[in-house]
Amino acid sequence: MKQAGVKIDGVIYSLDGDIGHNVFLEEFLAFIERKGWSYGGESYQIDEENRQIDDIDS
Repeated sequence: MKQAGVKIDGVIYSLDGDIGHNVFLEEFLAFIERKGWSYGGESYQIDEENRQIDDIDS
């Protein structure tokens, strides 16, 4: 049987100000792992104009 999944293509912003890339990934991956799921893909930090920026957690 072929496995079905969900593709995510979007942007997440915090209502409380900036969200750092590393902080987001830690929380996101913890959620995924708690569910027994896996994630494969790429991610990067962006600004409000959708331009890639250096990670603000660095």
